[in-house]
Amino acid sequence: MEAHPEKIKAQAGELHLAFTPELVAERLRCHAACNAYNTAGHVPRRRLVELWRDIVKDTTPLPPQAATAEADAALFEDDPWIDPPINVDYGDNVQLGRNVYVNFNSVFIDTCRIRLGSRTLVAPNVSFYAGTHPLDPALRDGTRGPEFGKPIDVGEDCWIGGNVTILPGVTIGRGSVVGAGSVVTKDVPAFHVVAGNPARIIRKIETEMDKGEAG
Repeated sequence: MEAHPEKIKAQAGELHLAFTPELVAERLRCHAACNAYNTAGHVPRRRLVELWRDIVKDTTPLPPQAATAEADAALFEDDPWIDPPINVDYGDNVQLGRNVYVNFNSVFIDTCRIRLGSRTLVAPNVSFYAGTHPLDPALRDGTRGPEFGKPIDVGEDCWIGGNVTILPGVTIGRGSVVGAGSVVTKDVPAFHVVAGNPARIIRKIETEMDKGEAG
């Protein structure tokens, strides 16, 4: 099924109308899927993975069920682990790599793509804002006006501290650390620690992981 013209513009980072019936319906679908995930309670790992894939519209078939609960859970050890509650706008613009962990109360405003690389760790109360609004209030015009977005790209092996806000268009390089409470407004190079509002480089991380990239 072809995407709605406003959704195509949104994913391209162009001005678009977010309160068309079609885009409202997409957000309501995702919010309902988030609610199902957040209220699932103590369920098998398989069920959590299924509910998460519903949020992000991942139609990959689940593997056949294993003989024991432990063996079945092991089938999903590389899938991302998300602690509820979580809030996502559209879902299909969120891409999480292998062994990603997202702690409580994270928010994904995924007007554009939000990608977290494999083995990245996200602390509680982190917000990823890939959507924004025009500065001109005459153009912004409440729910009747347009909005737009820019993608967020977090590399592999990053650690995002608690209460961090990541703004549209930011790329965080591999292996970097963002200190708790930071507001990230600009790109972060690989293997660096940043902190503050706005986040600034604190120091370089010395690592054997990738000397070529770290150097």
